[in-house]
Amino acid sequence: MGEALSAHEADELRVRDVFVTDAPRHAEFADRARAAGVPVHEVTERAAASLSETVTPQGLVAVCDQPGTDLATALAQRPRLVAVLVGIADPGNAGTVVRVSDAAGAGAVLFAGDAVDAYNGKAVRASTGSLFHLPVARNRDVAAVLAACREAGLRLVGADGHATGDLDTADASGELAEPTAWVFGSEAHGLSEEVTAQLDTTLRVPLHGRAESLNLATAAAVCLYASARAQRR
Repeated sequence: MGEALSAHEADELRVRDVFVTDAPRHAEFADRARAAGVPVHEVTERAAASLSETVTPQGLVAVCDQPGTDLATALAQRPRLVAVLVGIADPGNAGTVVRVSDAAGAGAVLFAGDAVDAYNGKAVRASTGSLFHLPVARNRDVAAVLAACREAGLRLVGADGHATGDLDTADASGELAEPTAWVFGSEAHGLSEEVTAQLDTTLRVPLHGRAESLNLATAAAVCLYASARAQRR
């Protein structure tokens, strides 16, 4: 709620209404919303449950306009680190990658192909407010997203568990210090050959134990932080 109100106050998006089940309990947010010109409505627990997608709602719901960020706008500042999610289906993973991208200092997150909606309720919750911190854009044309990243000066690097090169060797050679768009594929199938053919390279996360693989969000965190660290040296 706080992040949504901050975005509203900064005129980055509009919060249209706030619903609360216990006004005294949520007085801080309610007062802040009213001060920003947002109508605040006290509702029953049952009404709040119908507004929320969670099993145990917290009794505080905001109705917001979706940010209208497009691909060109997201890349306009030529960010040095970007996450591209191709065909990601799980909203929890998607929201977590947005959160990780924000924490790693990425300049944008791009949803490409038949990816889940970044504003799916579960994805929004998993982002824990990061959805309001950096540009998030969607375009169903994967080739167009990759081409836009390349035009913005980004090296296209795919995360692939079967790649020959890994993060350690790429870091040692200085590759990770370059402006990079990390491209992550779907949870079930990874990146297709059609997509990898459009990339500059693919890298895997080295596994030093007996685990067969990492889940998408964990692999994204490792890759994005590896680039963030290399770019800040």
